[in-house]
Amino acid sequence: MSRLRDKYTKEVRPALQKELGYGNVNQIPKIEKVVINAGVGRAVSDSKHLETVTSTLRKITGQQPVTTVAKTSIASFKLRDGNKIGVMVTLRGERMYEFLDRLVAVVLPRIRDFRGISDTAFDRQGNYSIGLKVQVVFQEISFEESINSHGLQVNIVTSAGTTEDSKKLLELMGFPFRRKN
Repeated sequence: MSRLRDKYTKEVRPALQKELGYGNVNQIPKIEKVVINAGVGRAVSDSKHLETVTSTLRKITGQQPVTTVAKTSIASFKLRDGNKIGVMVTLRGERMYEFLDRLVAVVLPRIRDFRGISDTAFDRQGNYSIGLKVQVVFQEISFEESINSHGLQVNIVTSAGTTEDSKKLLELMGFPFRRKN
């Protein structure tokens, strides 16, 4: 069992049940999945870029990424229906907790001038999004592999119905939110 899953079952879940007043254990908010997405608009003109991004995501997550394709044509972006425009990975279960543990403990502190993550990146359903500008902050990526720099979008999908419940869940899980002065 991963360290973060163990923390959730032993500390976070009982604290949330007490604080939010849930009678049923199944009502307590939990993290359902993590979706990592990388848009590769440059892949339209540079086919090698898509392979680089796919390799990067595979190393970071330990899972084979799925290629996403354009659903509509947009002439101003030189985009045609069916063009490969991104890659994504959906993590669940043990891999999800391992990835989140590495994200919180290793990756986020390695970001230059890191002062915490924003507490406003929640949607109405209580899901949270983190944007990373470079992939070099992951230990699995060497400096030589990061020549073609690209960003990543990490979406954390929770079962919390509200933003407040989701924020409380992520705080208790150890996510470093920015302090308000």
